[in-house]
Amino acid sequence: MIQKLIEKIVEKNAPIVVGLDPMLSYTPEAVKAKAFACCGETLEGAAEAVWQYNRAIVDAVADLIPAVKPQIAMYEQFGIPGLIAYKKTIDYCHEKGLVVIGDVKRGDIGSTSAAYAAAHLGKVRVGEKTYAPFDEDFATVNPYLGVDGIQPFLDVCEKENKGIFVLVKTSNPSSGEFQDRRIDGRALYELVGEKVNAWGEQVRRGAYSNVGAVVGATYPEMGKLLRQIMPHAYILVPGYGAQGGKAADLAPYFNSDGLGAIVNSSRGIIAAYKQERYACFGEEHFAEASRQAVEDMLADIRPVIG
Repeated sequence: MIQKLIEKIVEKNAPIVVGLDPMLSYTPEAVKAKAFACCGETLEGAAEAVWQYNRAIVDAVADLIPAVKPQIAMYEQFGIPGLIAYKKTIDYCHEKGLVVIGDVKRGDIGSTSAAYAAAHLGKVRVGEKTYAPFDEDFATVNPYLGVDGIQPFLDVCEKENKGIFVLVKTSNPSSGEFQDRRIDGRALYELVGEKVNAWGEQVRRGAYSNVGAVVGATYPEMGKLLRQIMPHAYILVPGYGAQGGKAADLAPYFNSDGLGAIVNSSRGIIAAYKQERYACFGEEHFAEASRQAVEDMLADIRPVIG
């Protein structure tokens, strides 16, 4: 699966992923009004609004980008209707030829971890039939329960040619409370990075492994070190734009071939129309504003990575 992602990145010269993290507060009033007229001011109505919002943005940007990253919590908040919208979004993005990174941050042990892996990356058997429940291409995974929580995902990745991105050094301000703690003179995130490198060797068939890492753009010096520790891991880089990460911070995440990382932007793209910079588009043309935001992001980061 990592090879498919790389091929799409190279084809479009676009090492970026759009985070589909819809909130009702981002959704234009006209989109909400249409959804509520159909389904009422209900969970179903909210889910319909975010689905229509997603679809319009995907239609506007699909030819520019290789991948999307829907954050499942933004859908779960609307209950079962929200999860239906999540699945519809995944399927629609696949129809558009996009790689889907499910930002689910799952982490547990034993049969629970195996069930998560089956739900998001694998298949389940029902009688004589098998089904791929959510069918993302990659999933984000929390490693802090150790290999017991990771191995079921590795097994599914090997069987189904899927991938995972393991949380190593996240972009949020309080990440250092645990991730930066020193153990025998080294930061915990370094030790996790070494584990990611070792896990990745189990499912590596080329220059890059199906086991990647999440490393925030807000910590470029740490990113430089982790790039060395994990030479075969693709790095998913959140934190660009709205969280403070700048293009100049991204160079350490990439290898000399211009590959090795994919940079995420979520509300900076999907809610671009709310920014002063894109106010000229107006709420009615929110999807066109998102397209312009993607083009501007590409223009910003391409010179940095070569």
